[in-house]
Amino acid sequence: MHTNRLVLTLLLIFSAAFAHAEPEETALCKAQGYPVGTARTWFMDPCVRVGSFTRQGEIPGIFDGVANTMQPASEPLVLKRADQEPPYRWSVDGQSDLTVGDYLKRQPAMALLVIKDGVIQLERYQYGRNAAHRFLSNSMAKTVTAMAVGIALREARIKSLDDRADLYAPTLSGTIYGETTIRNLLRMSSGAKFEELYNGADDLARYGAAAYRGGAAAGAKVINTRLRPQGVAFNYASAETDMLALVLRGATGQTLSQYMESRLWQPMGAQTSALWRAGSDGLERASGNLNATAQEYARLGILLANDGTRPDRPDLGEIIPKDFLMEATDWKRHPDAFAPQRATPYYGYGYQVWTFPGAQRRFALLGVYGQSIFVDPAQKLVMVHLAANTTAKSGQTTMGREVGSLWYGVVTHYGRW
Repeated sequence: MHTNRLVLTLLLIFSAAFAHAEPEETALCKAQGYPVGTARTWFMDPCVRVGSFTRQGEIPGIFDGVANTMQPASEPLVLKRADQEPPYRWSVDGQSDLTVGDYLKRQPAMALLVIKDGVIQLERYQYGRNAAHRFLSNSMAKTVTAMAVGIALREARIKSLDDRADLYAPTLSGTIYGETTIRNLLRMSSGAKFEELYNGADDLARYGAAAYRGGAAAGAKVINTRLRPQGVAFNYASAETDMLALVLRGATGQTLSQYMESRLWQPMGAQTSALWRAGSDGLERASGNLNATAQEYARLGILLANDGTRPDRPDLGEIIPKDFLMEATDWKRHPDAFAPQRATPYYGYGYQVWTFPGAQRRFALLGVYGQSIFVDPAQKLVMVHLAANTTAKSGQTTMGREVGSLWYGVVTHYGRW
């Protein structure tokens, strides 16, 4: 028995010594159990990134407000699972035949899911995260806000996308954002000077400080320099999504969570509740701050891949209006200034959603630090990627290139790009 115990002990020591270290786990503070930050540290401090990005809805004091809740459906969309993972392969920088396991060894992804035809093909987690954790959306929430605009347009609560914002949000009167049309807010083309660098000293920080004190309308007042006419050029500005939230509250009389709970979250078949951080005025900070499980993001992706219809409940009709969703996600329906490789060196921009180059309609919901939902409607294919990247802009690290290459490998596993 003594010998057997010794052998077992040696095996455990050997296994621990050669256990797979997850990417950047030291900087992400594994030794401290991936701690959760405070209202001041949750976004910028890498030590609390994993903990905060999976508990953001519960951290006291963020934006001097609380998190609003969207309750789940009484009849959730059941996510079936494939019997085994497909052998996805991808290549990058001269390295070929890479696997999903290789990707997870190289990049700090907390969760990775692939869904084909509504069936989970792959579901992996790292850093002690699992299917029960709510993951922070960052700017993926912008697309949800845009879909709320489409629903309000169908209900005639918003009469036209070419109406000015201050028609619905009088508190924006006298501001650049107030005179901007809803369509141009959706395209992030107000023409206002807005620099978003995530360094604590940019226009985003200036806007955020004012919004913290007085809500989004107060934030709008400090963005007061016009660079160009509205509608002529894309310029990424998270504040413009918050303006859409003000428009929606004025048009519907409800916050985003109240409005979308019965119109999106429950109809799409959410199995768990979502939390959406609000400011002191009770209105969600719509540019980000949605917290949901990876599987709920998968359900959202499935809905988008099916052009706004829930595949197991066609009787519910178009949960998101198909015409609006198609317009939002098809770069060919927008002016050239918003096309792929024109709006940015790679992506185009639709209505609060990123569009891929090429004739095939593909699009993505993207958030800083590596949050993304990739959608290929033709193949009913979705990839959910939730991460704790080193920098806010994943293109500044290898993640941006590698997650794009992984997505390409997943798409081409089933067909042509």
